[in-house]
Amino acid sequence: MLREFYQGKRVFLTGDTGFKGAWLSLWLTRMGAEVGTYSLAPHTTPSLHELADVASRVRRLGGDIRHPAPLAEAMRDFRPDIVVHMAAQSLVRPSYEDPLTTFETNIMGTANVLDAVRNAENVRAVINVTSDKCYDNREWIWGYRENDPMGGHDPYSASKGCAELVAASYIKSFFGSGRTAVASVRAGNVIGGGDFARDRLIPDMVRAFSSGDVVKIRSPHATRPWQHVLEPLHGYLMLARELVENGHAFEGGWNFGPADESTRTVGEVVTKFSEKWGDGARYELDEGNHPHEATLLKLDCSKASLRLGWRPKTGFDQALDWTCSWYKGWAQGRDCAELTLAQIEAFEEMI
Repeated sequence: MLREFYQGKRVFLTGDTGFKGAWLSLWLTRMGAEVGTYSLAPHTTPSLHELADVASRVRRLGGDIRHPAPLAEAMRDFRPDIVVHMAAQSLVRPSYEDPLTTFETNIMGTANVLDAVRNAENVRAVINVTSDKCYDNREWIWGYRENDPMGGHDPYSASKGCAELVAASYIKSFFGSGRTAVASVRAGNVIGGGDFARDRLIPDMVRAFSSGDVVKIRSPHATRPWQHVLEPLHGYLMLARELVENGHAFEGGWNFGPADESTRTVGEVVTKFSEKWGDGARYELDEGNHPHEATLLKLDCSKASLRLGWRPKTGFDQALDWTCSWYKGWAQGRDCAELTLAQIEAFEEMI
């Protein structure tokens, strides 16, 4: 049981103020882990971190992964068993607007975290969170495997490919035979309640529908692997346990994507989410000029299935149902921590 493993574990988590980081913070503390967090203030208003009062459940240790000295000191002082590195500039379109910050955060930030681990004493496992966009995307119809080459057209994707190379270098140079095992994890398009980032499909729809506006859709034919946020987080938690218990046999790259039936076009997602939202939700095509984004991207998750026993538990419709119901609850003024924890509890009953 994950709860038994994480009870009392010390987890150093970067990026807890982000969407996925806030969900993971709530799940870890629910299981009895002591979570020390390192991140900047939330980048969105509202944010799940603030709505669910994540700060009251964790121990805040510091802020900016681009500054190596305070990061290393915070990690040494906290003495974690496990490090989960999520902090990132995580959006494609803003990476065109500010590529240098994207590269500095995602590449050097990752190097700073891994170097802090190298100089810490207790760390047994590191989960380095990158993205499915780290792969050299050739727009082919089958899923990318963990041994496919890294790449990236836009600055965000390129930065995540570089972060993978940084992690691989640290494994070979410093962690290959020592006490610490390191893995990099790549997930598909993650959806779920509490994401308020700009230029993401579900948050853009929620903002428009909540105010009675028409949402504009850029690329209705683009195809993505859609999954509820708890799916990859479950994979990360399973993998961290294996790294602690079985060490270097589980290090390296891992994909955590949805089943093939959850690989859908943007147009399908918009249509179904609009139907679930109701209240006259409407959308139209945005005819403007937009920077390049991938058209087709899938992951092959055979490795996680065969070696970890990890498989998706929620399908496409359930992921959209949970996402829509969370935002509806938020719009009605319900307690967001309760909304989130209730879905975590429901998911735990599936695993």
